[in-house]
Amino acid sequence: MFEYERLHADFGARITGVDLASELSPGEVAELRRAIDQYSVLHFSGQNMSDEAQLALTEQLGEPEESHVVFGITGERQYVGTIGNVVDAENKRDESHPQTLSQKGNNLWHSDSSFRQVPSYVSILHAYEVPGEGGETEFVSQRAGYDRLDDDTKADIDGLHVLHDYVFSRTKVAPVHDNHAASLPPIEHKLVRTNPTTGAKNFYVGSHARSIIGWSGVDSRRLIDQLNEEATVPEAQYSHRFSEGDTVFWDNRCVLHRGAGYDADRWRRRMRQTRVRGAGMTLDEA
Repeated sequence: MFEYERLHADFGARITGVDLASELSPGEVAELRRAIDQYSVLHFSGQNMSDEAQLALTEQLGEPEESHVVFGITGERQYVGTIGNVVDAENKRDESHPQTLSQKGNNLWHSDSSFRQVPSYVSILHAYEVPGEGGETEFVSQRAGYDRLDDDTKADIDGLHVLHDYVFSRTKVAPVHDNHAASLPPIEHKLVRTNPTTGAKNFYVGSHARSIIGWSGVDSRRLIDQLNEEATVPEAQYSHRFSEGDTVFWDNRCVLHRGAGYDADRWRRRMRQTRVRGAGMTLDEA
C-alpha cells in the first residue's frame, strides 16, 4: 500500500510502501503512473537499487530512452548514465574536467530530452554518493505556472509551437561535440501540452526552448522568458537534498528541473539516471 506525503503545495510527493528494486505488480505500476500524473515529482527513500534493477523498473514504465550524448557522439545506445563526477572507487573528475563543465548545463532549468522529436516521459535518478554540500536538484511545475496565467494569456499561447534546440541551450555553458550537435537539429513542439489522462494543461519551455514558430526573435524571447520566469519564481520551487538510497522520478512533460551545483574539486557525486521515452511527438497530442 503506497503512502503519500506532499513535498510542495503545487506538486510532488514522498512515497513509502514500495520496493522499487523488486519486480512490481501490475497494480503497483498502475499506481506509479497515477502518481506521476497527479504529483509530477516522486521521492522514494532507502531504495536498494542497482543498474539492473533501475533499468528493469524503467522498462516497466515504458520504453527506455538511450543517452543522447553517447548516441550522438558514437552511435552507441546506452540506457543508464552517471550524473556526477565519479569515475571509480578512487578517482573523480575535478572542476576543470571537460565532462564536469559540460554537466554544468544541467544547472539551467530544463526538461530532459525536450530537444528530441519524441521527448522524455519520465526521468529516474538514484543516488549512490552525494556531496556534503550542494548537489541538490530543484524542481518547478509548468502546470502550476500555467494555472497562474490569466485567461487572456492562456488563450494567446494556446496553439503556438516552439522550437527546442540543444545546441542553442548548451553552448552557453560548454562546447558541444560536432557529432552530437549534428544528431540534434532543432525540434518543433507544442507550446501548451495536455496530460492525456487528467486533461491538465501546462506550457512547455525551459532552457532548450529557442523561439516561437512564426514570431520574431525579440517577441519569441520575450514570451519564452516570461513563461520561464513565471514557472520558476522562488516560492514555486522545490529543492531536493539527496541522501544515499534516494530514488526520484519526475515527469518531463510538465516539470522543469536543474542542478544546484557542487564543488567537484572537493566532493564526489554519483547518481545513476534512466529515462522513459514519451508516447510520441507533441504535435500529435490532443
